[in-house]
Amino acid sequence: MTPSQHDFDFIFGRWTVRNRKLRDVTDPACTEWVEFDASSEVGPILGGIGHTDEMTVPEPADGPPFVGFTLRLFDPAEETWRIWWSSSRFPGVLDTPVVGRFADGHGVFESSDTIGGRPAQVRFEWRADPDRPHWQQSFSYDGGASWTMTWEMQFTRA
Repeated sequence: MTPSQHDFDFIFGRWTVRNRKLRDVTDPACTEWVEFDASSEVGPILGGIGHTDEMTVPEPADGPPFVGFTLRLFDPAEETWRIWWSSSRFPGVLDTPVVGRFADGHGVFESSDTIGGRPAQVRFEWRADPDRPHWQQSFSYDGGASWTMTWEMQFTRA
């Protein structure tokens, strides 16, 4: 299947989101996991060539409540998606986008960034299940030789 602007259509709608993440995703030595719930609403923009996702987290286990925002845009010439993240925890900051595509219902999106003051590779992975989508984030501090999952989300339709 050729990547298309419809790759993320499975996530449109309202969701309950179960989060499991490292307490401090910026610390490569952190091994303490926390869990919390959120709600998310996702919809198309720009005639369907992109979409936005706003996630509300009223009671996170790792700090004050926050709202997260994701912008996903499809580039038809490159057949790739760019995904940006921002949150009310870091006002005015739009993270470096991860870039990638889907193959057989599995999306992989990567970038180079700085995490906690350290150069790192960032990877988002999506499982495109229309009933129970799954997302996870991993970081590599050794140029991609090894990866550590830092956050995962399981979505259930609201």
